[in-house]
Amino acid sequence: MLKLYIGNKNYSSWSLRPWVLLRQSGIPFQEVVARFDSFDADSQFKATLAGISPTGKVPVLVDGDLTIWDTLAIAEYLAETYPDKQLWPQDKAARARARSVVAEMHSGFAALRGACPMNIEADLAQQGALLWRDRPAVRADVARLVQMWTELLERHGGPMLFGTFTIADAFYAPVCMRLSRYGLPVPKPIAEYIQRVEQLPAMQEWIAAAKAEQDFREFEEPYRLGR
Repeated sequence: MLKLYIGNKNYSSWSLRPWVLLRQSGIPFQEVVARFDSFDADSQFKATLAGISPTGKVPVLVDGDLTIWDTLAIAEYLAETYPDKQLWPQDKAARARARSVVAEMHSGFAALRGACPMNIEADLAQQGALLWRDRPAVRADVARLVQMWTELLERHGGPMLFGTFTIADAFYAPVCMRLSRYGLPVPKPIAEYIQRVEQLPAMQEWIAAAKAEQDFREFEEPYRLGR
């Protein structure tokens, strides 16, 4: 069986991508949580990943003697291994667009990701209002997301970016959490898409587990002193 190493569900946006892709697609796997205690060389987190991840980071997918430690590589491997799950759109042009937007997410939106770390259990609307006021780069990232998602939803008719759930929705799920938890303003159709992503059964399972962790990590929450 596939084995997926992930971090804290409340914080680990990178872990969310392959986890929700696997769960929502009905692909069986074993979950291994490497708790964020610290990222120091002698931390339990690093000890858990020793001999597993060459980068010492999560997520990591293990399939027998094969280890894959990049989220995009994991997604491509799953798409090739489970073609019946149709993780990419079947239409050639749509598949090319999907790969483009996934690659953009993989390497872009640095301002939004840096200013708004994923924190599922928190209400960060006050922090979001300040960021929206003071960070033009954050506003620019959100504007690009709105433009992209609007075009895709209109082109493919929803409810997901390419009609049905694909790798693209899995990759943008952490961004949906950021926009929601920080209360960043988006048009109604985009807010409705975010809500649909949150209501996916796999996302509901992840969100419930994230809220249940109650594991405050100060280095992940520089904007709060505690819960």
